[in-house]
Amino acid sequence: MNRILMSAVAVACLVAPAQSAVQAATLAEAIMGPHRSPENKARDTYRNPAATLTFFGIQPTMTVAEISPAGGWYTEILAPWLDGSGQYIGAGTDPAASEKAAASVAAFEAKVKAYAPNAKMGAFGKGVYDKIAPAGTVDAVLTFRNVHNWHMGGFGLEAFKAFYAALKPGGTLGVVDHRLPEDRPDADMNKTGYMKVSAIKAMAEAAGFEFVASSEVNANPKDTKDYPGGVWTLPPTLAKKDEDRAKFLAIGESDRFTLKFVKPAAASTAGR
Repeated sequence: MNRILMSAVAVACLVAPAQSAVQAATLAEAIMGPHRSPENKARDTYRNPAATLTFFGIQPTMTVAEISPAGGWYTEILAPWLDGSGQYIGAGTDPAASEKAAASVAAFEAKVKAYAPNAKMGAFGKGVYDKIAPAGTVDAVLTFRNVHNWHMGGFGLEAFKAFYAALKPGGTLGVVDHRLPEDRPDADMNKTGYMKVSAIKAMAEAAGFEFVASSEVNANPKDTKDYPGGVWTLPPTLAKKDEDRAKFLAIGESDRFTLKFVKPAAASTAGR
């Protein structure tokens, strides 16, 4: 085992004994679980996990793939909730990309399995579209505040096609991201971190999805979306650090759309 990977695994092993498998029979138990930090729980008021997952129709018996879980904020809720009767799949960085990537994935997997031993890891990223899960095996694909990155990276449509392929016919795609007003220039989606609902719908429908419904559960009317530094000006990033900190904390986290799509029941596994 290379030195970088050994180091990451060693750190993960030091963290793991402080946690234990979380018996989360209900979504509420997963949200209130002791494995979640006070800082993560404090963000529930903006991220609304119970209402969001309920809107998407997630059930504890489902196989659910979370795309680009990053630090694992939603992972800490989904993985233990699904661990008993369903299956959680975290599809992030491809470990085959580099030694550093492999080390990062190994550390994340060890962290997650400390509280959800049955969790699995997939992979997703630019050029990596067939490693989320075997085609046609997933009940729901969820992604939170990520599509703007893929759009800016030039592979938004490819991402939606990958989700379509991973899902079973009749499966659900749930998307949350920062909302750009429809009257703003499309070019703003390339630099602000905000996305138009119409752009998300266009990518999803081009991949073969059908739009089901939207929810305002993650809306924030205080967000003016006109910051020179884009959405990262707001918490939790607070890119301007202490400059106007009180102002941005008073606004809170971004205004977000919450969209639900379905892969048609008669669909094949391949995207359009």
